[in-house]
Amino acid sequence: MKGEPLNILYVEDDDDHAEMTIRGLEEHHVGNLITRLSDGEAALDYLFRRSPYADAERFPRPHVVLLDLRLPRVDGLEVLKAIRADPELKRVPVVVLTTSDHERDIARAYDLHVNAYLVKPVEFGKFLDLMRDLGFFWLVWNRGPA
Repeated sequence: MKGEPLNILYVEDDDDHAEMTIRGLEEHHVGNLITRLSDGEAALDYLFRRSPYADAERFPRPHVVLLDLRLPRVDGLEVLKAIRADPELKRVPVVVLTTSDHERDIARAYDLHVNAYLVKPVEFGKFLDLMRDLGFFWLVWNRGPA
């Protein structure tokens, strides 16, 4: 991963949350490419290189997936389950970034081997701090398998 652009796949259906997250990551110069999709089905198409995302050069595999739970078409937990079941994707770090702090959701995400579960702060400044810390941890400091 050293020297190559860092790719974030961000799956979020709420436009306001997406704008804050992307702004927070970009303000801290984290990630060279952020691909935002707004539903779980599109995320699966992207990850499994199905049309319209079949071109691996145009749509590279992400270094990390930021995943909301409550998504249209396919739920975030189902996306996580599919990622972990696939031999080529199972090592991609997945971070749930959601408004849900329900213990049931947290437990289910960890049962499906999520790498981290983050609840979005309501206050904008704290949200930006979270994006900075998240970006630096997963995309700069953390080392994963090649």
